[in-house]
Amino acid sequence: MKAVVLDGVGQYRVEDVPEPVPGAGEVAVRVAYAGVQWGDVLVRDGHIPLARPFVPGFEAAGRIVAVGEGVAPERVGEEVVALVEGGACAEVVVAPAVLALGVGAAPLRDAAGLGWAGPAAYDLVERVGRVREGERVLIHAAAGGVGTLAAQFARAAGAATVVGVVGSAVRAAYAEGFGYDRVVTRDVFPGALGDDRFDVVLDPVGGATRTANVALLAPHGRLAVYGNLAGHASVDVSVDELLMRGVSVLGYNSALLSRTHPGRLAASGVHVLGLVAAGAVRVGLGPELPLDGVAAAVARLAAGAAAPGKTLLRVS
Repeated sequence: MKAVVLDGVGQYRVEDVPEPVPGAGEVAVRVAYAGVQWGDVLVRDGHIPLARPFVPGFEAAGRIVAVGEGVAPERVGEEVVALVEGGACAEVVVAPAVLALGVGAAPLRDAAGLGWAGPAAYDLVERVGRVREGERVLIHAAAGGVGTLAAQFARAAGAATVVGVVGSAVRAAYAEGFGYDRVVTRDVFPGALGDDRFDVVLDPVGGATRTANVALLAPHGRLAVYGNLAGHASVDVSVDELLMRGVSVLGYNSALLSRTHPGRLAASGVHVLGLVAAGAVRVGLGPELPLDGVAAAVARLAAGAAAPGKTLLRVS
């Protein structure tokens, strides 16, 4: 089969490789679309230490073509979005059966656009941030996959105000279409927010942004952290300060959840797919590229120059 291979010097090539066979508890998915996401940047740049050559890609949408031991045979033929630890940029990928989520009535391309962002955004709003009626919510990376979905989930949860932070005016205009009351650019954050305080803040950025976010929390506010786009330098937070203000800093790691409690992640993903099928949630879709477009797509993402919306690789 054809697959993208990332070699030891960071170059991508499309090669012929053996087709994977599902083991116990796994399914093989013939890939229609593979998603490009920030994890691909981390792998390319060596921040996720994986043996190379490596077939990249952490999310795929397609049809199950084979099942391993312990998986119901009737799943063959089912359309799914698969959350994997690599291998999605190929004609066939093997995935844990529990994380091969049936798309139901959701369009397959929309399901591909969700990928890991779908369950992550839902969990951040509902399980971690616990957004309640009338609360104020601040979402960083507001134009990204998680951000555009989280704004919709926060609004559905009854948030009184949803504010976003983005990197450019172009991305601000795009994010505004997903239910934000206001979107500010990162160059004027946090000053542009004045005296505003927030009950829930979603932060994939880290660094100085994370420190600013702690200061922006209202009494009893929750800061949900789920990434380090600004780098991996540690940020110090005073536990005594958190205690006196009654605020919390909460971590969310979807990759870890997929290994420790995959059923929980799957349940959130299936719920989101149902909302998409019902027309209650809109998925932001961007460019669609051929399989050999992965290098350019990852480079644009890393440089902050990717077009708004989820970039998909059309595989078959």
